[in-house]
Amino acid sequence: MNVIILGDVVGKPGIQVLCQSLGKLKAQHEAEFVVVNVENAADGAGLTAQIGEQILAAGVDVMTSGNHIYDKKDVIKYIENQPRLLRPANYAPETPGRGLWLGSTNSGTQVAVINVQGRVFMPPTDCPFRVADKLISEIGKRAAIIIVDHHAEATSEKVALGRYLDGRVSVVVGTHTHVQTADEQIFANGTAYITDLGMTGPHDSVIGVDSQIVIQRFLRGMPNRFETATDDARVNGIVVELDERTGKAVRIERIQVKA
Repeated sequence: MNVIILGDVVGKPGIQVLCQSLGKLKAQHEAEFVVVNVENAADGAGLTAQIGEQILAAGVDVMTSGNHIYDKKDVIKYIENQPRLLRPANYAPETPGRGLWLGSTNSGTQVAVINVQGRVFMPPTDCPFRVADKLISEIGKRAAIIIVDHHAEATSEKVALGRYLDGRVSVVVGTHTHVQTADEQIFANGTAYITDLGMTGPHDSVIGVDSQIVIQRFLRGMPNRFETATDDARVNGIVVELDERTGKAVRIERIQVKA
């Protein structure tokens, strides 16, 4: 079974390149399941119900997120009613939404998707390691294939969680930093891993934002409004081949596609 997992969708350029490219990518890689991080899809910060449904209609099965998930107010009602949109599971229990999706592919393979957020240089949350333990225990034997999106800043924390979960989940991917890393690998006990999937959005930018705006922020130290860049839209992520019986990874390959 082949699974496509794509990095943070940023603004209209990210949505457009995702919708234009995903069908071809699924056919090319014979992918049966697609996970995409969408926390920056609405103007670079947050998500709306309309954009969420557009992304699902493009062929995405589960949407993950992170620290910007509630930046648009109307997402609160949407996330409560759309089980295919996740927020980090280690948020407070009263927070709208859920951090685990459990379902099946069209062929009947049971799949679980877990979304957690890191704690290093990030807003306060519960421990992602212990929350992942709890969710894996809850999943039990209901799904051999378990995919984890670790939305985190620090490389060390991402690698540590990947190795901590090695052999207990199928894939651990990092999101949030918007720069694709070149460390895709399969750990000793069969878990596929990459520190950051990268960004599905405008790469002629500073991690998705108009370059001159960010440069002026660094030069002057003055607050200014961030605006999503527009040029050189690309899809970033990975395709992973998984053994449906054991849940172990067989192959991992990076995806870098220009519009």
